[in-house]
Amino acid sequence: MEEKEQKIVQGALEVFMKYGIKSVNMDDIARSLGMSKKTLYQYVSDKNDLVSRAVAFQCESEDKAIACICERKLNAIEEMFEIMTLISTMLKDIHPSIIYDLEKYHPETMKEMIKSRHQHVFYCIFNNLERGKEEGLYREDLNSEIIARLYVQRMHAMFDPDLFKDHKYSLTDIYYQIFNYHIRGIVSGKGIEYLNERSTLPNNHINPAQS
Repeated sequence: MEEKEQKIVQGALEVFMKYGIKSVNMDDIARSLGMSKKTLYQYVSDKNDLVSRAVAFQCESEDKAIACICERKLNAIEEMFEIMTLISTMLKDIHPSIIYDLEKYHPETMKEMIKSRHQHVFYCIFNNLERGKEEGLYREDLNSEIIARLYVQRMHAMFDPDLFKDHKYSLTDIYYQIFNYHIRGIVSGKGIEYLNERSTLPNNHINPAQS
């Protein structure tokens, strides 16, 4: 992707994240990028094309960031906390209607995104679970494949408009609960001790002392 095209895709992504997808048209995108709509159409064919590229760019950015965390060779629990911090930061910038807009108005892009997330997130969590068991921090009786698939589905459910239709909770609040539910369900006795010894916890959303 050439520099100009990446600037357009990244800029459009920022607009979609802030305002949602349906509420934004190509005039809004061009205006936010400081260019004419004619120039914008030299790089993308239509809004659907732009949405598709923006989503792919976001998924690729997430994968690279998570890969960087995994390369640090932290223990399994610390790796999950680092990933949790990364994801929670990203969620703060996501408009709550994003997933609904994708499902209703850009179903093919949504399908590709789900396929990508299922694959990459699944293997990330699966590998973390396997390593955690080897380190003695996670329970030995865990079925890593089943738990990893459940984790992926919980992440997707977080954006379900019917599940949290009253908008009482932010995406970050929901994610913290999913993370807490996940980490507390997989740690061994040794893992619980490790959690209790951690000196810092994110925004007091996680309370490992509860057992």
